Amino acid sequence: MSNSDQSLRYPDTRKIEQTDTYHGAAIADPYRWLEDPDSDETKAWVEAQNQITFGYLQQIPVREAIQKRLTQLWDYEKYSVPFKEGNRYFYFKNDGLQNQSVLYTLNALDDEPRVLLDPNKLSDDGTVALSGLSISEDGAWMAYGLSTSGSDWQEWRVRTIETGEDTSDRLQWIKFSGASWTHDHKGFFYSRYDEPNEKTKLEDANYFQKLYYHRLGANQAEDVLIYDRPDHKDWGFQGGVSEDGQYLIVSVWLGTDPRNLVFYKDLATPDAPVVELIGDFEASFSFVDRDNNVFWFQTDLDAPRGRVIAIDVTQPDRPNWQEVIPESAETLESVGLLNQQFVVSYLKDARSEVKMFDLQGTFIRDVALPGIGSAGGFDGKRDDTETFYSFTSFTAPPTIYRYSLVTDESTLFRQPQVDFNPDDYETRQVFYSSKDGTQVPMFITHKKGLKLDGTNPTYLYAYGGFGISLTPSFSVGNLVWMELGGVFALPNLRGGGEYGEDWHQAGTKLKKQNVFDDFIAAGEWLIANGYTSSSKLAIAGGSNGGLLVGACMTQRPDLFAAALPAVGVLDMLRFHKFTIGWAWMSEYGSPEDPEEFKALYAYSPLHQLKSETAYPATLITTADHDDRVVPAHSFKFAAALQAAHSGSHPVLIRIETKAGHGAGKPTAKVIEEIVDKWAFLVKTLDFSPTL
Repeated sequence: MSNSDQSLRYPDTRKIEQTDTYHGAAIADPYRWLEDPDSDETKAWVEAQNQITFGYLQQIPVREAIQKRLTQLWDYEKYSVPFKEGNRYFYFKNDGLQNQSVLYTLNALDDEPRVLLDPNKLSDDGTVALSGLSISEDGAWMAYGLSTSGSDWQEWRVRTIETGEDTSDRLQWIKFSGASWTHDHKGFFYSRYDEPNEKTKLEDANYFQKLYYHRLGANQAEDVLIYDRPDHKDWGFQGGVSEDGQYLIVSVWLGTDPRNLVFYKDLATPDAPVVELIGDFEASFSFVDRDNNVFWFQTDLDAPRGRVIAIDVTQPDRPNWQEVIPESAETLESVGLLNQQFVVSYLKDARSEVKMFDLQGTFIRDVALPGIGSAGGFDGKRDDTETFYSFTSFTAPPTIYRYSLVTDESTLFRQPQVDFNPDDYETRQVFYSSKDGTQVPMFITHKKGLKLDGTNPTYLYAYGGFGISLTPSFSVGNLVWMELGGVFALPNLRGGGEYGEDWHQAGTKLKKQNVFDDFIAAGEWLIANGYTSSSKLAIAGGSNGGLLVGACMTQRPDLFAAALPAVGVLDMLRFHKFTIGWAWMSEYGSPEDPEEFKALYAYSPLHQLKSETAYPATLITTADHDDRVVPAHSFKFAAALQAAHSGSHPVLIRIETKAGHGAGKPTAKVIEEIVDKWAFLVKTLDFSPTL
């Protein structure tokens, strides 16, 4: 380490006498005061930490070159998958460096597109983002949600698509909700919370969500309450209108538990009741479509990798349920109904496969994809004969294809041009053994001609939670890392959804340690196979992945040279006390439960820091408006880590302002953060980049 690293002086962080007792165990929490983001003392602490962090980062010589190259590569046109409502097409496009992507509409694919909504004009710095969108079935109206500074709180508005002008409709206190229009185009269903305390709205727990109907032009106070459950404060509701407009399908969620309930309401019958179709939280059920009285669902009931079933709502008892598409060896990701056929997306070892079935569940054909990677899209209506999809991989930017469901042909629709040669890189997938012998897949991407001599700087990134699958995707940031001479490694840890619900459950609650073991084993495999060494290995992850990094750097500080926990869940004894944190207890367990408390405390990064220990060089990143994982997690962890750390490696926290958990973050802020991460790693891993 250079002298500047050794002489870093961190802000003095005041300790208080705060002890809580959990099941007989007294646990100190000396930095509890940092949980108040609005106090003058916390604000002063944030400013002092940022002054040290940015002072350190901005002195790294290669930073300017990284920023120049990253900005150059980022400046390419990016397209979303088009979709159609009424006679109009809609898609998003970013010219390259725009802070927010712009929504366009057109009447025919060869027409000149028209800007429907440009979020960049809603704020000077791009910190107001479009966070929700719903087009009426006739293509005449658009309901859209806006989020400010990255908050989960949304304000929904309505725009007339023909004129591009907004109506007077303003809906507030919406979070974790979409909007679904009735087919008379007079209004839509949405879910909201009661108005929160203005001062503490970014920290307070969110309970008692309610499902409403909003009629166009009405004041929000006049909205009709469709369903709520005051006896279940933790239930949430997602209402969606069936394609034919006859039914409102209500999915009832309980935190982040994948299991849900399903209710429905006949919209064709005035004052029809909400009927409970699936009344037990025993599996996940996702409504696909209906045929008369028969409702099709994607479910993992008795099929952890997913299947499609049919339920006749006139005979809803379990013995009458019919299997349409059985579980397969691959993991079922999504099901659509187009051209009177099921279009089913699967994951095979974290890579996309798409198959077609008829309405009786008979296999028709595989859809030929452009290569090994990730495909998304295939949306549309039941009678559509064409659709669109996106295909991407680690070395292929998202390319949009138009697909004929009649001829089984894919034609190129939009292909971005990025200033690099994909043939200069290679990707391989390996399988390695975790601590208990479980085989875990990992993608490894780097420049061709890499020497396996243990000297390569390696960026090991993962998530491992909430049933979320990490699949091949293109990242300009990762491309620049590989141009610098780095290796990018992505293991598919337990806790994710790559191999279905069993794989997910194997990394939850009392089994969460499996996730950390999988990640540690990935690092050990990369070292044993000559890709890197401990002195060149960095680990990274965000949110639940930030917990992953925090747990692994405290369990094995010797294994890693650098750690980058982003917006992490780092205090496992108080995570449930803020905003939507209570909802994660289905994943992590509850500190109120004695057995689960022991497991949580055993890996809680904040509580497993040991004094006089040399930890990896650490760059913690968070944001002052993160109301998903409140910044107190990162604040307290940074203070405790700086106090415990005995080595010469820097321990820094980078606190973004006017930003949240990540969604909707302006391009300029995204680029700045990546530049700082790569500059930090070039310096702390001590290598000479090839950029």
